[in-house]
Amino acid sequence: MKIFSSVNDVKDIPALVGEALKLKKDPFAFQHLGKNKTLCLVFLNPSLRTRISTQKAALNLGMNVIVLNIDKEGWALELKDGAIMNGTTVEHIREAAGVMGEYSDIIGVRSFPGLKDREEDYSENIFNKFVEFCKVPVVSLESATRHPLQSLADLVTIEELKTVSRPKVVLTWAPHIKPLPQAVPNSFAEWMCKADVDFTIAHPAGYELCADFTNGATIIHNQDEAIRDADFIYVKNWSAYEPYGAVTSGNEGWMLTNEKLTQSPNAKVMHCLPVRRNLELSDEILDGPQSVVIHEAGNRVWAAQAVLKQMLEDL
Repeated sequence: MKIFSSVNDVKDIPALVGEALKLKKDPFAFQHLGKNKTLCLVFLNPSLRTRISTQKAALNLGMNVIVLNIDKEGWALELKDGAIMNGTTVEHIREAAGVMGEYSDIIGVRSFPGLKDREEDYSENIFNKFVEFCKVPVVSLESATRHPLQSLADLVTIEELKTVSRPKVVLTWAPHIKPLPQAVPNSFAEWMCKADVDFTIAHPAGYELCADFTNGATIIHNQDEAIRDADFIYVKNWSAYEPYGAVTSGNEGWMLTNEKLTQSPNAKVMHCLPVRRNLELSDEILDGPQSVVIHEAGNRVWAAQAVLKQMLEDL
């Protein structure tokens, strides 16, 4: 594996999920693969789980890890080719990514969308330029449109905790105080549509995701109907795809509560975190027996380790 940016980069999804679960049982079995190899984690935006879990995954594989918060510790990057750099940018991404490739065997990149220009965000300009110029394998730590390490961990969690062979999985929209990217729901939908699950997306009218990510999903606007008899309920906010980045009022009733869960008494509730308590998800759910958000976050290590292992094997 040279690139990990989406489910489309995975040749065998069940095998990768199985690899993650095997690594969870024996984390240090492949330390020889990473000996004297370096992973550079490049963050243009904040991170907690992605940074720590990917760093731990690399250490489990015997790798050295460099973490660069380039938005705070690096030079301001110029992305446009042919630019006359007489403004605030100091270094072109051609040189920055190229140099990082000289220092690293694998690079991870996190870069959020601006939510202003859909064409620009969905072009994945920053991630693709790293791929082009660094000349080493690149893993997405969340991009403008996807969060594949999170989605892999989500699928690992579902496979690990499911009690029926083909569980009902529901992605439900939740309220928030500001516009959030579509990366997590896009990615989750894309992975679930390729997994052996019964997949439904529930959201208020106007919050449709790009159809490229939801082919195969059942999409409805009634949350109660969607979550009925669900095995897994994935809670996440996102802003509109059209008009891009928009949010509308009047959907506060979409916060999941224990009362709503009475029709899904066996459902396990998931969230990628961070979560705004009593806005996206109620305390009673997060602190209750149906929440698996911490378990899910723990699986971020094994998802990242499975991906890095495949990349190391292909070096």
